[in-house]
Amino acid sequence: MQGILIVDKPMDWTSFDVVAKLRGVLGTRKLGHSGTLDPMATGVLPVFCGGASKAVDLQLNHDKTYRATLRLGARTDTGDSTGTVLETAPVTAGEKELLAVLPQFIGPQMQVPPMYSAVKINGQPLYKLAREGVTVERKARPIEIYGIEYGGSPAENEYVLTVRCSKGTYIRTLLEKIAAAMGQKGTMSALRRTAAGLYTEADAHTLEEILAAKEQGSAALEALMLPVESVFTPLPLLVVEPWVEQHLYNGCPTSRYPAADGRYRVRNAAGQFLGLANITGGVLRVEKLFVERN
Repeated sequence: MQGILIVDKPMDWTSFDVVAKLRGVLGTRKLGHSGTLDPMATGVLPVFCGGASKAVDLQLNHDKTYRATLRLGARTDTGDSTGTVLETAPVTAGEKELLAVLPQFIGPQMQVPPMYSAVKINGQPLYKLAREGVTVERKARPIEIYGIEYGGSPAENEYVLTVRCSKGTYIRTLLEKIAAAMGQKGTMSALRRTAAGLYTEADAHTLEEILAAKEQGSAALEALMLPVESVFTPLPLLVVEPWVEQHLYNGCPTSRYPAADGRYRVRNAAGQFLGLANITGGVLRVEKLFVERN
């Protein structure tokens, strides 16, 4: 079984919990996921199954979109509402002040990862140190916020924001900074990832749907999966002749290939996705094969 299963991660599950559950459901240990989600977060978690797991590190698009809720009035040790409240303060700002500060958070910037994160320092995840009451110095990392859209106020002192951002962005940290710019204490009270790279909520399946498909058989499970080629759809398509296909299988370069230099996703004459290849100086070379050959 090979493909990409887009899971709608439930609340209170870690990303590792989801993968562990799917190992049993799919009957394979060959699984990888893209973009860890906090336990309190829900939403799009791409899980790469079987041979597709080789594509995890080859994704072209690592950008993410989140729908998050900022709650004003308190700051916590985790940066979200699951943590211990460190300080509270009267709320003296609202929608007007929020909309005024949002533009200053758009664009490239440096962000320090929170202590409650999976970032490792000397092989130790920060969240484990944080649970022991240890705080260590973290280096700021480059991120980019492409856009922030205001989505209304579902409750008093709570504001919904949709954030489009680069890989490695911590929304908890962003919301704390937005609150600070408003002159307030704030924390994240809800988070949902609505898109990860090319995949959106529309592609996602709940664990209940996946378990129901399991009961129907392997064909029903496979029907939920997207092909590994979907990762590479932004690349131009190259359809190769049988003799060139054999060159790719054998790792042999094909000289004087009649196509422009660049990186390609490759199919054979029958339309089967083979993998990735590069053309440099008219020479075609395989980069990575995904096809299962008997």
